[in-house]
Amino acid sequence: QVQLVESEGGLVRPGGSLRLSCAASGNIRSMYVMGWYRQAPGEERDMVATITSGGNPTYVDSVKGRFTISLDFTTTSVVLQMDSLKPEDTAVYYCYHRNVVGESWGQGTQVTVSS
Repeated sequence: QVQLVESEGGLVRPGGSLRLSCAASGNIRSMYVMGWYRQAPGEERDMVATITSGGNPTYVDSVKGRFTISLDFTTTSVVLQMDSLKPEDTAVYYCYHRNVVGESWGQGTQVTVSS
């Protein structure tokens, strides 16, 4: 089992920036995928960005060019830098980890983009 601890989200104005981080601990293996999903009220949980332990990122089209995902290999942490935020980015953001053992989710953190 892998435990995930997320940083707090927050309230930011449109066009602003926010940085989310998530540290993994426990049954860490050499090969894994980490990332972020989000869920807005009344909607399903959708992938925002993921990155493999090899450093290969994937983004949903709506955040390309605005969000950057990165991995700290020494601490097995994933960081999501969110720039040019829009009101439609408002959601609960969940950290995600998957390896050969299984998948784990963080507790979720609220990101609100509003003026």
